[in-house]
Amino acid sequence: MEETKNEKRYILIGGAWPYANSSLHLGHLAALLPGDVLARYYREKGDNVVYVSGTDCHGTPITQRARKEKKTAEEIANSYHKEFTKTFEDMGFSYNLYGLTEDEFHKKSVQLMFQKMYDNGYIYEKEDKQPYCDNCKRFLADRELKLTCPSCGLESKGDQCDCGYIPTIEDLDGAICVECGERVHLKANKNLYIALSKLQPQIAQYVELNSDNWRLNSKKETEKYLKEGLKDRAVTRDLDWGVDIPVKGYENKKMYVWIEAVLGYITMTQKYCQENNMDWEKYWKNVNCKIYMVHGKDNITFHSIILPALLLAMNDNFVLPSVMVSSEYLNINSEKISKSKGNGITINDMVKEYDVDTIRYYLMANGPEKRDSDFTIEDYITIHNSEITNKYGNLVNRTLNFKGLEVVPDGMMDKEIDELIKKTYKEVGECIEKAEFKKATLLIMNLVEAGNKYYDTRKPWEQVKNDINEFNNTIYTCTNIIANLSNLYEPFMPNSSRIIREYLEIKSASWNQICIKPNIKISNIKPLFTRIQKVS
Repeated sequence: MEETKNEKRYILIGGAWPYANSSLHLGHLAALLPGDVLARYYREKGDNVVYVSGTDCHGTPITQRARKEKKTAEEIANSYHKEFTKTFEDMGFSYNLYGLTEDEFHKKSVQLMFQKMYDNGYIYEKEDKQPYCDNCKRFLADRELKLTCPSCGLESKGDQCDCGYIPTIEDLDGAICVECGERVHLKANKNLYIALSKLQPQIAQYVELNSDNWRLNSKKETEKYLKEGLKDRAVTRDLDWGVDIPVKGYENKKMYVWIEAVLGYITMTQKYCQENNMDWEKYWKNVNCKIYMVHGKDNITFHSIILPALLLAMNDNFVLPSVMVSSEYLNINSEKISKSKGNGITINDMVKEYDVDTIRYYLMANGPEKRDSDFTIEDYITIHNSEITNKYGNLVNRTLNFKGLEVVPDGMMDKEIDELIKKTYKEVGECIEKAEFKKATLLIMNLVEAGNKYYDTRKPWEQVKNDINEFNNTIYTCTNIIANLSNLYEPFMPNSSRIIREYLEIKSASWNQICIKPNIKISNIKPLFTRIQKVS
């Protein structure tokens, strides 16, 4: 029985693929960071973890930017991919593989999966009317159009108006081509469609069985679409940039970006496992695997409906995603992040100015987990200074930097503190597995505060003069608190956790209670965090 209990699990974590047409801002970070917290935690548990994502290189916005900047779409995509890769490295993301949809392995694997769905009868041909520009001599995507919104009367983009109205195909007849300024008309066009309506019963059953493990916004949004009835969607489009269609007669079209991007979770798992002599099916076709999908709320249905539908359509024993970790929106200074307003704070700008660990902590402790949240630099600085520097940093500094202390003393561990540490591991682990990160950070901070209270109550600055045995017990207990905090904080603040492990000669992070051996040399202890001067 014990062997079964300790058996390593197979954990697949998929982080949403950022689009290669602008720099990543804090809203992206707030939505994607939960994936890294999960990956680091499960690795500490000793489970088999594969954490993948990549750059979404295809689609209309990239070709539009390429035309605007007089570059090729490939140049635009590669440039942002390099930038994204560095950004994630700077923020401490621990992807097993961060790839890109322009990768040849990805394209070939996606084509094989597409062909399988087609052969199974879930992808079929259909003729429909689409906007066509006679001047540009091509069919246009909705976002390549502008029109007067029938709902609010203001100028609207073809995919969605700022008022929330989504134009119908009839609304797009007579819209303006963004590229040349001419009016378009509807023209018959053949495309391949995915039969979502045919798959609705299976998806509905899947949602019913799994959605109690999802964030509430995922559950409600998905149930809304199911109640309305799933509609078949085109999976091919008229573009010269993207993944080729492996079906005869469709050589001049490309795969819709949303289908090949979500299949990237599988292709990157396959690629990583192939390169590391691992069996990728253990993560996607194993009834004991657990699959987390991590994304923002604007991407919910692509993960809760589209991806499961594609997996079902392949009829190849795929396990469907277990948990939807969908964040709400992060606002900046009480305003929704908007490219047109230019009010998004880029991750790169934050990394240049502030501490990576405390940025990560702030977004997990105060981010948009269950409702939209607001980010201000002032709030971040307050949390950095008061929560992390004053409480956690101070506990580490005054314990390990105690005047005259050269080694970890040979003391006795306080029993109440020992029990609290044990309880904290259990409760924090349960929270992380359920994607309740705010509660997890609160529980860890409770241990920090308990450590500070214990230190203050015991008064080691007096004990060192009056009762050396009790002094040894105090410092030994506090050192053990710090050692275990390095494990508990590893998923959230990996840099400072690594520094503590180096100080205390801890080989690696693990989700097991540590008991530090006495007489470890302590030297060159520097403050974990530096106070930030508030913006005047």
